[in-house]
Amino acid sequence: MYPLNNRSDLVTILEKVFPKWIDSILIENDQIVVLPNEKIRQDLNSFFYTLSRSSLFKFKSLNDLFGVDLLNYPSSFTSLVNSNFRYEVHYYLLSYVFKLRIRIITGLLPSNSETNTVTHTFSSANWLEREVWDLYGIHFYDHPDLRRILTDYGFAGFPLRKEFPLTGYVEVRYSEKRKRIILKPLALSQEYRKFEFTTPWDKFYLK
Repeated sequence: MYPLNNRSDLVTILEKVFPKWIDSILIENDQIVVLPNEKIRQDLNSFFYTLSRSSLFKFKSLNDLFGVDLLNYPSSFTSLVNSNFRYEVHYYLLSYVFKLRIRIITGLLPSNSETNTVTHTFSSANWLEREVWDLYGIHFYDHPDLRRILTDYGFAGFPLRKEFPLTGYVEVRYSEKRKRIILKPLALSQEYRKFEFTTPWDKFYLK
């Protein structure tokens, strides 16, 4: 087993083991970030299985998995993977043996917000991928139970997408007539809105 004593050793071995599968490896905020290419994105399970089971890495724990919507990002915050991508999925892995962490970022185009599940390698990805699907609409192919997990089953849209309205599309309320919870299209009447055009500081300057 090749000893991983520091981050530099890990970067070196990753480049040797996956020379054709990784676009680049960089260290950002004192953390190793791996940017896989299209070949890995088509077979994420093989890549993650190697990282988890191989004696070279032993990344046995998936600590976190989350999505990012890059819509209308400022130029200073463009995607590390590719500026053409609309979404990113971030994976945080931990090796208890070597006491090292790694972040893997995969990008998705606006026209194809779908990637492969990694639940076959990390069981903890099950609920995390369901959460990303529920909030971002990123589909995980071959997931064993891809259902909404935070919103209602009849919920329309994906709340963490940047084009989703802050007010939502429907409101939830209890109906005395039907004696149950109902979903009703949201209506914000103009006459019930209160507009305040002055600020608390005006009283000091208008004297």
